[in-house]
Amino acid sequence: MAGEAPESTLTPVPLMQLSTGFWAFKTLAAATELDLFGLLESRDGLTSGELAGALAIAERPAEMLLTGCAALGLLEAKHGRYRPSPLASVFLIRGRPYYFGGFVEMLDRRLYAGWAHLVKAIRTNRPTTWDPGRQRSLFEGEDEAMLTTFWEAMHSLSTFTARALAEAVDFSPYERLLDLGGGSGAFDIELCRLYPHLRASVYDLPTVTPLAARKIAEAGLTSRVETLEGDFFAEPNLPGGHDCVLLSMILHDWSEHDDRQILRKCYEVLPSGGLLVVSELLVDDAKTGPPAAALMSLNMLIETVGGRNYTAAEYAAWLDETGFDRLRTVRFEAAGANGALLAYKP
Repeated sequence: MAGEAPESTLTPVPLMQLSTGFWAFKTLAAATELDLFGLLESRDGLTSGELAGALAIAERPAEMLLTGCAALGLLEAKHGRYRPSPLASVFLIRGRPYYFGGFVEMLDRRLYAGWAHLVKAIRTNRPTTWDPGRQRSLFEGEDEAMLTTFWEAMHSLSTFTARALAEAVDFSPYERLLDLGGGSGAFDIELCRLYPHLRASVYDLPTVTPLAARKIAEAGLTSRVETLEGDFFAEPNLPGGHDCVLLSMILHDWSEHDDRQILRKCYEVLPSGGLLVVSELLVDDAKTGPPAAALMSLNMLIETVGGRNYTAAEYAAWLDETGFDRLRTVRFEAAGANGALLAYKP
């Protein structure tokens, strides 16, 4: 009835937060592109007027950028001078060991435009960041600078995910790890640091292994981590001699059919008692979340032909049908994954 107070206390505030989410990202992306955090660190903080002079811009946008980054927890202000927050100081200054800006740059330069055409991807069931009719994969035809940005981004994302995985899964019983599609070798570097007895092999395409070799050399682990060139679809067999196989952030790139092929090859190459670790951002079995996994799945819609983020139950069913036993799921929280399935070859 007219004049009655509404029963619901709902407000559009959550929708406002969802709708304007890109404002925060683009603020971070702009600051990263301008190397704002490195500049502020090198000058021991700047005022808006000093930043305007350093960047040769007007003071109005300089002040707005500083205020926006401070509101996001990326800067701290004292007496009108802005400095990087501890978070930005560790992860957003170029040249630092755990620089995360490469991931921000990759999202801004590659994925942001693809997400602008999400409806097209939904209607066509085709990626929007590359053309499957002209390329064999999302990497073919990409310029070298973009690929470098991509792999540097993945290295940063993977480093801390590897640490979370190492704390959740005990790798001490195993001596030789095969990291399938291991990219830059971030997982192998971190796992070998945490497990001094472990030796590892990074298996990936010839275009990727030189980056892994460089990262491994920088970490001082060339005596324990090797690179192996190959294509896990094209090669009939995977490299042998390993008692543990890792699939980290790999299976979400591919269709169920392709994933089953990969799991079969992993099963065949492992010895009896060998361990397979599938580490992913897992969608919950009810397929209602969590947000990171659900939205990453949509990212696979714009980036891949058949990939998506799967549930632990889906992976468990495929692993069981492949022949693995003693299946279990361990949960953890990291930027690149929220859990891992462990499966053993009888």
